[in-house]
Amino acid sequence: MISMHLYRQQWFGNIRADLLSGLVVALALIPEAIAFSIIAGVDPKVGLYASFSIAVICAITGGRPGMISAATAATAVLMITLVKDHGLQYLLAATVLAGLLQIGAGILRLGRVMRFVSKSVMTGFVNALAILIFMAQLPELDPSKVTWLTYVLVVAGLGIIYLFPLLTKAVPSPLVTIVVLTALTLFFGWDVRTVGDMGALPDTLPIFLIPDIPLTWETLQIILPYSAAVAVVGLLESLMTQNIVDDLTDTTSSRDQECIGQGLANTATGFIGGMAGCAMIGQSIINVKSGGRGRLSTFVAGVMLLVFCVGLGDWVSRIPMAALVAIMIMVSIGTFSWSSIKALRTHPTSSSVVMLATVAAVIYTHNLAIGVGIGVLLSGIFFAGKIAQLFRVTSVLSADGAERIYKVDGQLFFASVEDFMKAFDFREVLDRVVIDVSDAHIWDISSVAALDMAVLKFRRDGAEVQIIGMNVASETIVDELALHDKPGALDKMLAH
Repeated sequence: MISMHLYRQQWFGNIRADLLSGLVVALALIPEAIAFSIIAGVDPKVGLYASFSIAVICAITGGRPGMISAATAATAVLMITLVKDHGLQYLLAATVLAGLLQIGAGILRLGRVMRFVSKSVMTGFVNALAILIFMAQLPELDPSKVTWLTYVLVVAGLGIIYLFPLLTKAVPSPLVTIVVLTALTLFFGWDVRTVGDMGALPDTLPIFLIPDIPLTWETLQIILPYSAAVAVVGLLESLMTQNIVDDLTDTTSSRDQECIGQGLANTATGFIGGMAGCAMIGQSIINVKSGGRGRLSTFVAGVMLLVFCVGLGDWVSRIPMAALVAIMIMVSIGTFSWSSIKALRTHPTSSSVVMLATVAAVIYTHNLAIGVGIGVLLSGIFFAGKIAQLFRVTSVLSADGAERIYKVDGQLFFASVEDFMKAFDFREVLDRVVIDVSDAHIWDISSVAALDMAVLKFRRDGAEVQIIGMNVASETIVDELALHDKPGALDKMLAH
């Protein structure tokens, strides 16, 4: 458990920067939340209420200070079919159940599975997300939909973002960009797309409601697959983003607490008419680069999002989309790991293949979970291949030719059993065979089965077989699964 002193420090240790960065993030969240609502096929207020609720609750209960969580595309795309077939109320119920599943994952400490995600997968995830963030801005740069003035404003916005910090870093440059471009469009009356063109902003506060669905086994069967998918994808993206923010801020945070925080946020959000969400790498990077480090920045982002929508909706709706596009382009540029391009020449081929495969899968499917899953799978395959190459078996024949000692070195598992079996000469006539595994480790059922086969083949030809040097862990799995010392083992092998 986190100490109260540290918890207070996470709230009030960076007040000024957290307040300003929270304002920037709140404005950047509005068009995103509206767009994700449209993706899911629901009213814009569903995404906006969700972003408010998730951000505020994660600020209080999450494990990563300064990380922004809200409604996201990753979870929205999973709900499209559910909304289309069963309606909004089932979406809300699925959101509640997804949150409960995430709380369970946190209690069971499943956040530790992130240790199996390699650096190559992380780099691929970051690069793919940077590309997706940039691609998401392309509709706002479509020549058939916008005028030449939009391009001028985007370039001007990027100029402010990158040049204003040379004058002062007291105010986040993305916030200056929003203020300046909005003032210019209002003063000159330029006809450009604005936030208001994305959809109507809510004009009332969210209220508590229980999803209007029948509490039956059939209902559970309908929502459980969607809830499970949302819970897994949401936690995967959140924990990946958490790792990135940890690296950016040179700090550590609790993965299990983040799972619980995300779950509490989604559970509560389903009861105020909001859709499921998770951490957002784009907005999290905006927050960090704008100076946000503490829980206060996430809290302010959520609260000000609601204030802007409900209390200042008329003004917020006039913000030109060009300003937000410029900010998101900055995010995509800053997110992409440019060093990974140069590293393709020097990194091992397997690492580069994993990174590129992760990027390609995410971009092709627009599903971060699929891309990361493919990357982790390839990492495992390459790792197993490398470990198998470190395996060897040597042998020494006694002076009288009656005994041979086989010395096994390395990891005996499914990828090395073939080499293990090839190392034995079963045609050699021997009185005694010793298999020395003191420098080896037996890992799985495949390796136990190979050991069984080797022992039984030698015994079939009349040789006495002894296994020596087995460590405690190997001995445990062999005692439990091996057949070679059990009655009738040789007859069973001959029967095959």
